[in-house]
Amino acid sequence: MNQYYFSLNISYQAFLSHYSGAASSVHVMTDNGLRLQLAASKLRPFLSQLGIRGHFRLTTDQNNKFLKLETL
Repeated sequence: MNQYYFSLNISYQAFLSHYSGAASSVHVMTDNGLRLQLAASKLRPFLSQLGIRGHFRLTTDQNNKFLKLETL
């Protein structure tokens, strides 16, 4: 398993295009400087009236397939 840590601060308005499906992925920069592409649908559970804000841990398998995303 691999774990990646990153912070997000996306306003509700900015995430609307991802939520509606117009944009299917989000690019994030991990705390270690690695750039990751994440399906926008994985962030939907974390969307609030303020948008998506917080520090997250992404867990993948050895082939970098998504396992889970958690807020810290």
